[in-house]
Amino acid sequence: MRRGELAPWVVNVVLAVLATALFAASIYIGRGGELLAEKFAIMSETDRDIAALVFSEVRLPRALLGLLTGATLGLSGAVLQGLLRNPLAEPGLIGVSGGAALGAVLIFYSGAAAGSVMLIPTGGVLGALATLAILYLLAGRNPSIVTIILAGVALSAFTGALTSLALNLSPNPYAALEIVFWMLGSLTDRSMMQVWFVLPFMGLGWLLAASTARALDALALGEETAATLGFSMRSVTLRAILGTGLAVGAAVSVTGVIGFVGLVVPHLMRPLVGQRPASLLLPSALGGAALVLAADLVVRLPLNGPELKIGVVTALLGAPFFLWLVLRTRRENA
Repeated sequence: MRRGELAPWVVNVVLAVLATALFAASIYIGRGGELLAEKFAIMSETDRDIAALVFSEVRLPRALLGLLTGATLGLSGAVLQGLLRNPLAEPGLIGVSGGAALGAVLIFYSGAAAGSVMLIPTGGVLGALATLAILYLLAGRNPSIVTIILAGVALSAFTGALTSLALNLSPNPYAALEIVFWMLGSLTDRSMMQVWFVLPFMGLGWLLAASTARALDALALGEETAATLGFSMRSVTLRAILGTGLAVGAAVSVTGVIGFVGLVVPHLMRPLVGQRPASLLLPSALGGAALVLAADLVVRLPLNGPELKIGVVTALLGAPFFLWLVLRTRRENA
């Protein structure tokens, strides 16, 4: 164990406690720092029934989605950085985030979103699955790392262009504004129906991504070494891409695009647990959950004006970190 590194179980316990505390805070702290307990104390019995409904249908889904989305983004970032052996890899690199966003935007654009609140996440998941299928077709049966990256970048650019086209052609300026606000990322006004809808996709995605842990450790020594140890690169790549795609696509379909979490969190965890990709997966999931929950608490602070979008907060935190990472990498390679 190198200097500064901690035993993985210690890091995991600390992060689990932190995520649990932030989850509880997310439930009990409202807009402007209003505490749920104080609100209950001054209410009549009828008002308390209404507050209990708000708790179960507004506060709890928001906290759960923050937990699930953060864990998804953190885990996906760690898996992709291990698979692609690229410290700048993150979930948006394979194009699934853009595909999920495009699927949801098309629901907005068609006006179908007025029919049911569940049509938006359904469109997002379908968009993510379609993007995964196209990525697999572009990359081929035995894709190289470079091919996956190039195909993902191309899909991200194409889905982004189609999303911009939908915004440009939107006949209703209010619908276009609603699309823009949704794409900024938010956990506000989500329901337990949406939580239950995305949970199976996320759960399956987590299992597929976590199943690559030992293979990612072997892959860190090179593809030939991993093959010698009995790992099939085709199988590992398929499970990693499909797992991250399913989980991230489901998250984006409900919350919108929340960027930089998958990039930043694995880098924050790596000095604590070491360079082994397998030991990084669980800390990244817990750290991602804690970061998204903390960012969601930050957006509740302003009392005046519209509530900030969580994607804006994570971008403000992540962009400077990304620039610092690029500069550090340049110095190390100089």
